[in-house]
Amino acid sequence: MFRIHFTQRDVSAVRILAEPAPLWEITLSCHMLAKRNEDPLLAGWHRTARGTLQQGLPLRDSVDLFIHLNWAHGDFPDLLTPGPAVAGVDDGLEVVARTPTRQLTQEVSTVGRQRGSLMTAARDLAAGRADAMGQLVTGMRDYFEAVIRPQWPAVTASFGADLDMRTRCLATGGVAAMLNGLHPSVRFDGSVLTITDYPGDRDLHLEGRGMVLVPSFFKRRTRPLTLIDPQLPPVLVYPVDRSAGMLAARQTEALSALLGRSRAAILELCAVGGSTTSIAAQLSQSPSTISEHLSVLRNAGLVASDRRGNAMLHRLRPLGTAMLEGQAPGGTAG
Repeated sequence: MFRIHFTQRDVSAVRILAEPAPLWEITLSCHMLAKRNEDPLLAGWHRTARGTLQQGLPLRDSVDLFIHLNWAHGDFPDLLTPGPAVAGVDDGLEVVARTPTRQLTQEVSTVGRQRGSLMTAARDLAAGRADAMGQLVTGMRDYFEAVIRPQWPAVTASFGADLDMRTRCLATGGVAAMLNGLHPSVRFDGSVLTITDYPGDRDLHLEGRGMVLVPSFFKRRTRPLTLIDPQLPPVLVYPVDRSAGMLAARQTEALSALLGRSRAAILELCAVGGSTTSIAAQLSQSPSTISEHLSVLRNAGLVASDRRGNAMLHRLRPLGTAMLEGQAPGGTAG
């Protein structure tokens, strides 16, 4: 059983991550691939992703260290999933690359005790060798591009649907109602959040730090999880309902074929408004690349952009809304 102790300050400081966390999705999806698929919605992804990792020798060699450390049958290193404030793959991997040697040694050694042994590259990583860290970071980036990137529209759609639902729950029932609705294993009584089927017996005292809720597309349907080190910023990672994202992804296939996957995804994000930086973070692309795509969409009359302070904010124009909804302006879908 796992008990998380809240002060009144902690209750008021609970927040939900505003954008998907790519490094959590990278890490947790790897756990799913290590086991039999349990979700029919992910059957196609599971089969394709495993085939991609098994058939391509350069990719398999690249991700070997990451998969070795990210063991699906025990505790995995906190260093793979840095703080909740990190947005985007590149920013997250920069934080991973700066992991202190002391943390590397401690967390990689724990993996070694669980597995019974460590591969040579993992021992080099535990010693703080730069080439081993480079191998880990490269492997995580290659894994994202090969395994996660094709699924990212479904990830963002499911994340957005979950965020909307939690926000409504918070507005109508408060923090307690939102926390109690995260998962059947979660119970919150106003001061202690209990996860009933957590392995072992553990207590975490927030002590005024608050907690960040991290919705995850690739989190298995089992109980929520948190970081091992109680001194790190507290997070609680829970699974989202994937059906909304999978449906949205299927509905945008035709749009992606017309505009290209990146521009179709940008058009969807403009439906709720956002800055160049926020769109880039959600799609794990550089702001300059997003700006180029937005320029094309703007010239086509699909998107309007307005400067607010230092940020450029983007929204759909009527033609963009009509295209996103699959209909001509003033007409019906054909």
